[in-house]
Amino acid sequence: MNARAPQNEREHWHLSKSFNITQILAIFAQTVALIWFVLELRNDVDNNAMELIRQETRIETVEDIVQNQSVLLARIDENLKAIRDAIERNQE
Repeated sequence: MNARAPQNEREHWHLSKSFNITQILAIFAQTVALIWFVLELRNDVDNNAMELIRQETRIETVEDIVQNQSVLLARIDENLKAIRDAIERNQE
């Protein structure tokens, strides 16, 4: 063990006189900047959440349209088959 350890234990923590107002202001400015950053980050997260909801709504709409077009395409395909069969029967 270090011989200084008992002496260090007896010393209480204190603010050094070399700790000046500039350092206090710098810490305060950094704290304000951190709070500002966190608030901006939270705002961005909220905006992204709203945009995500909007995009999900658009995707659901597009999926519905694609489903309807798929049904229409299947109907057109069936109609073409029926027309082709009718033409083939008339040619015989």
